[in-house]
Amino acid sequence: MSKGVKLPLSQLIVGLTIKLPLSWTNHPFVFNQFEIESGSQIELIKSLNISYVYLIAGKELITTTAAQPIATVVEKSAEDYAKEQLSSLRKSLRISQQRFQKCGVECRTAFSKISAEPEGAYRAAATLVESLMDHIKETPIPCLALVNSGEDSAITEHGVSVAVLSMMLGHLLDCTNSELRDMAMGALFHDLGKLKVPDVIRRKKSNLSDHEVNFLKMHPKFGYDMMTKQNLFPEAVLDIVLHHHEWADGSGYPNGLKGPAIALTTQIVALANDFEQLLKGGEGRSPQVALGYLFKKRVGKHAPSLISALVKVLGIYPPGTLVLLSNAQVAKVLVTTPLVKQPHVLACDENGENTTLRYLIKENISIERVVKIDELSKTALTKLDPSADISFYFSPL
Repeated sequence: MSKGVKLPLSQLIVGLTIKLPLSWTNHPFVFNQFEIESGSQIELIKSLNISYVYLIAGKELITTTAAQPIATVVEKSAEDYAKEQLSSLRKSLRISQQRFQKCGVECRTAFSKISAEPEGAYRAAATLVESLMDHIKETPIPCLALVNSGEDSAITEHGVSVAVLSMMLGHLLDCTNSELRDMAMGALFHDLGKLKVPDVIRRKKSNLSDHEVNFLKMHPKFGYDMMTKQNLFPEAVLDIVLHHHEWADGSGYPNGLKGPAIALTTQIVALANDFEQLLKGGEGRSPQVALGYLFKKRVGKHAPSLISALVKVLGIYPPGTLVLLSNAQVAKVLVTTPLVKQPHVLACDENGENTTLRYLIKENISIERVVKIDELSKTALTKLDPSADISFYFSPL
């Protein structure tokens, strides 16, 4: 009896279990291997520009003249499949990074036109927002990828990352497309007014004086004034720019608004911005620590429902988090997935060897716990680079 069959498409029938000789990204089925349940599946397989499939089960129904050892086929196919998955993950990460950088450039273009050519600034921003809308809708369940804006994160890249987080929150909360667009544009421009704050204040690493703090707190009004001259931007966008530092308990600025007085779209951007700022240094460098900080230190400043939504968007192991895997490797989370304990990660042994991307969702490996930087060896620290800037973009995977 044959151990396997390389089956021509002309012999496909309902009831066979087959494996497609394709990367999982090149066909519309959920898995490469499945049982044929209908004639429509057969027709779909025939449309895939292949001439055969691998027969896994049901071979008693087929002549065995074209038999091949199935153990060899399956083993080789599984190995190739794993390589293809990792290749797809690398490509996905590369695309996310490239898109993030491109958005940063386009945002700078919009910023540069806001005074001399406001209509051009609006058109550039609107085009950028449509790109963001396309990317969040590219997958049925949008996920977040870790991207890097460089050693000196610019206002524009920060705006893009806040826009992405805001849109993810809005998507989870069933906001309308119009609201998603308003949040995206408002987030992109929310720190525009900082361009009128002297660099010596904006880039200062040590504590600001009271005078410097007060000057910095004027940036929402600066940005609002810059954007209202030509009556081009929607009111919801202007509201985000002016009020993204308002807190639900009334302790924010510039107007000390409370709770329902702050538009939902503005509250969402304010939370995304707060989380992003916590990541840029101090207590909030770790994404998980930043989430914990929001729960413990921002009580009353953000609606609890919005913080809970942020946790769902980021997962319990947000991109950038250092973790211990069930196979004893350490890793940095790169991309969220619907299975929160099995994101895509960059992993290595405790001594820093065998560094590789891992597709946990397909490997029967999960996260055991979060690890701290001081738990890692020097080599592992070098490989995982936990000090790198943390920003976010949509994953096309």
